[in-house]
Amino acid sequence: MDATTSMYVAQGIHGLAYGMVLFLIASGLNVIFGMMGILNLAHGAFFMLSAYFCYSVLNLTGNFWLALLLAPLFTAFFGIILERFFLRKMHAMGHMGELIMTLGVSLVILAAVKIFWGTENLPVKMPPILEGMVSLGGLEYPVYRLFIIGLAGVVLAIMTLLLYKTRLGKIVRAAVSDREMVNALGINIPVVFMVVFGVGTWMAGVAGVVIAPILTVFPGLADQVGMDAFLVVITGGFGSLLGAVIVSIIFGLLSSYGVQFLSQLAPVVMVGFMALVLAIRPSGLFGVKE
Repeated sequence: MDATTSMYVAQGIHGLAYGMVLFLIASGLNVIFGMMGILNLAHGAFFMLSAYFCYSVLNLTGNFWLALLLAPLFTAFFGIILERFFLRKMHAMGHMGELIMTLGVSLVILAAVKIFWGTENLPVKMPPILEGMVSLGGLEYPVYRLFIIGLAGVVLAIMTLLLYKTRLGKIVRAAVSDREMVNALGINIPVVFMVVFGVGTWMAGVAGVVIAPILTVFPGLADQVGMDAFLVVITGGFGSLLGAVIVSIIFGLLSSYGVQFLSQLAPVVMVGFMALVLAIRPSGLFGVKE
């Protein structure tokens, strides 16, 4: 493989890895919106919060795998608290109340991380087993980025099975279509939706942990990656898991090759793609028309 081909392949895998991180964040956001109708502006902040939890657990234990297990669970716990004690009470105010509440929560999380962890960039060390390089057809590529791709694939498989092959998934999808009927069958809808919100936040937490060794942890992490995730949701279509997967990969590749060839215009390329899609399909690539 010549040098030029190696560069293109490496950038493509870089883009795929970043796209998988976007998928983890965007799919959690899509699960929450698609199943509950809540556009959670605090989602990016939870993603950042999990990265800080990862940093703290890693400092205390020195075990990255324990951090990967615990940090998303801590994040999901705070997400459940938000849904149970705050968002549920804002339901009567409609989407505007939810947007104001989640925006306020994101600002509180940002202030909290600055108080507890400061404003400096905090490095997170990846596990030794994932530090090396692997040969792919003569190309040396970081093992850790391949790990990200594989982990996102596992999460996608679990979410697909959970939503479409289990009783919980059937209950959730039925509750979205006819909440009153499902409630009349004796199923506790508030508890089901609380679990859904927790799962969506957990997915953002997983993304926060896996991106931490690459980008380091800092207060602007939510803005840097969270905005791209929102663009994915809008472009792929609200509530569409398939749209989140496909558009995340496209955005990851656009970001990777854009930085390589159009460094100053890379963000514009993604926004331009979104504008083109919405001009043709206002509901997104796989969104359902109202």
